[in-house]
Order: sequence, then C-alpha cells, then structure tokens
Amino acid sequence: MKDSRAFKFFAMLAFIALLCYLAFFGLGPENSRIIKGANEIRTGIDIRGGISAIMIPDYPEGTQGRDVAEDLASARSIMELRLDAQGIFDKNINVDATNNRIIIDIPWAQNETRFDPREALDELGSTGRLTFREVSDADAMLPLNQIPATGAIILDGEDIKTASQSQHPQTGYYNVDLELKDSGVDKFAEATGRLVGHHIGIFIDDECISAPYVRTTINTSKFFIEGDFSLEEAKALADKIRFGALPVPLKPVSVDAISAQLGQGALDVAVRAGIVAFALVCLFMILYYRLPGLLASIALSALVALQILFLANTGISVTLPGIGGIILSMGMGVDANVIIFERIKEELREGKTLRASIETGFKRAFVAIMDSNITTIIVAVVLYILGTGPVKGFGVTLGLGVILSFITAVSITKALTRNITAFGFARKKKNYGVREGGADA
Repeated sequence: MKDSRAFKFFAMLAFIALLCYLAFFGLGPENSRIIKGANEIRTGIDIRGGISAIMIPDYPEGTQGRDVAEDLASARSIMELRLDAQGIFDKNINVDATNNRIIIDIPWAQNETRFDPREALDELGSTGRLTFREVSDADAMLPLNQIPATGAIILDGEDIKTASQSQHPQTGYYNVDLELKDSGVDKFAEATGRLVGHHIGIFIDDECISAPYVRTTINTSKFFIEGDFSLEEAKALADKIRFGALPVPLKPVSVDAISAQLGQGALDVAVRAGIVAFALVCLFMILYYRLPGLLASIALSALVALQILFLANTGISVTLPGIGGIILSMGMGVDANVIIFERIKEELREGKTLRASIETGFKRAFVAIMDSNITTIIVAVVLYILGTGPVKGFGVTLGLGVILSFITAVSITKALTRNITAFGFARKKKNYGVREGGADA
C-alpha cells in the first residue's frame, strides 16, 4: 500500500498556511469581507474609545406608580444581554438610582469614521418598549419602517419569555421561535383567533421590526414566525425580541464621545509584545525539542490564526486584557506540547520505535493535557460570569484560546508529528533529542 503520510503532511501545511493567510488578510472585497481578518477585529474602549450616554425612563401616560428602581435594574440586565449577544463585552452599564437614570459606556464600532455619538448608540439596538400590535392589511403592505404603531396592543415585552432561531427541515430557511409567559398565552390566543388571515406587527417603540401573517389560531405558549429568513436575519430578529422586552422605554438625554484610555499606541505595544512572545516561544521549542519543536511552532501559528479568525468574524470586542488572554493561551498551547514531547522522549529512551513512541506519547499525555485545560477553562468561565467589562473580555479570549490550544495540540501537532515520519531525516531519534542508544542527545 502506498504511504500517504507525505501527502497528509503537506496537506496539513497547506491548510495551516491558508488559515494564516485568511487570519491576516481575510477573504473578499475590503468593504464586504466573506471572511474577516485581523484588521477587522473589534477593539474595546481602552483602545479605540467610545461613547457615554445617559438614558432616563420615558413612561407613557397611564403607567404611574411603577417601581422605577426595579425597572431600571431590569433594563440594565437586558441591555447587558443585548451587548453580549453582539460580542461587546467591554462596556459599563450602571444604574444611578438617586437620579433615576442609566449611564452607559460602550466602545466605538470597528472602522467607525464619523464623529456621531448618537449614531454609535444604535449599536445597542432598539432600547424601547416591545409590543405586538394589530395592523391593518393596507399598512402591512408598507415597508416595515413605515408601518404605524397605531393598532391595539396585543402583547408587550413582559409577556415574552424567550426567542430563538431554528432551521426549517424542508425549506432550509430559518424560523424565529417564540415562547410566551403564562400572562401572554390567553391574550395571544384571543388575538390570533380574530386575526386569522391578517397580520400582527412587532414593534420596538414605534418602529416595526416584523409583520408576520397569521395562518391559524395560536393557543399554546410556543410558536414560530415562518419566512425566508437567513440565519443572520432570524438571529437578529430573535435577539431584538428576546432582548427588546424592556420594562420601560428609555430615551437618551446626553450622549458624548469618550477618548481612548490608552489608545492605539498601547495596542501597538501589546501586539509587539505578543509577536516577541510568539518568536521566543518558538525559538525555545525548536532549540530544546528540535524537530518536534519546529512542528509545535507551526501548530502554534495555526492556534493564533484560529483565534484571530474567530474574534474577527464574531465581532467580539478585544481589550488590552483580552490580548493578554490570547498571549496566555499561547503559553497553554506550548505547555501541552511540552507534555507530549516529554512523553515521546520517554518512550524513545525505553527503546520503542519512533512510530510507537509518537502514538503512546500522545496517548499518555492526553489525560494530563485535558486536566490542565479543564481547570483553566473553569477559571475563564468564572471570570466571564462574575466579571464585567475588560475582565469578562479576558475570560472570553482565555477560554477560547485554551479550547483552541487543546485542539491544535491533540490534532494538528499530532498529524504533523505522525506524518513527517514519512521522510528519512525525520526518523532519526537525535532529531527528537534522544541518541540512538536511548540517552539524551
């Protein structure tokens, strides 16, 4: 049987090279990237600056007597969830209970060029009241942003339990799945019974975000909005419904720009530090572990590329502590490779063949690598759950990096190490730091 290891080795090298290219240059035209690269990574307030807004409750007539402090606390939680859904972890949202207002600091959008703080505030999405309303058939034919919010209210945000998206098994399009609280089931059943063959408008404040057609009476807590939604469109609508249920409309009374706390210069320093750390780690691995160290360095470049691609294409804002999490995860990747290569050297010293040593080395190292990665992931999860702002961002990049470092160590490094043995020079034990007799070289 023909040895396919050489082909697999070069195929893996080509795959890693492709990842690195995409990570740094992306794919597609500059203004409409199919795959975003490093230049499209969203940076946080400490690097780019952002906006500071003061928002106050705008209660409609007939809603006197509500607990303002409770409403503002609920609105703050929902706003945080909205921003988390957009990958904006570097933000500060605080309730000023004394003056009955919310103070929000959020970063500028990536590649923001216009100095318009109020427009940047749109990143929060709609911040008003979510309502399901009756709309006339004539109004339903208008563009969504022209449908008036004049019909009777069927449901409001407090009646919505959750919203998500799912793919239709037959059409391939996506639906928006909704679940009502008990308070909304009877009201919605009565309304849909009257409005079969008509439309119901979903509004945030006075802006219509969807006007689905009612096909039948809905008397259950779970139902879905059917349409030719793409995944992105369905998720966007579900997020607006799920996170649009503010207990009270809010209006900005002050919106100001805030300058970067540390700025682009600090980002440049952090990036240079990351490059130097990467180079020193690779140099150490190559000098100490020789051929396996070189392969580990190649796998480490794949780890960095995967992190960049993930952050750029998910829109997660990266802060300076977040960059620290990325650099730390490189160390975790190296740690995994050190454990693997030491196990391989132990097998070679015992006189086993190279192929058997590689297989056994990876197998014996797996449990130790798994244990160390799980403990670090637990820390990252705790930082994400309990932390705020940059601390939460650090937890995200650290957890992501640890997961990717584990994948690259047990898959990419293993594939490279196993398949390079197709070449004669790679079968010499001295290239693994062990003499032919079993002692260290």
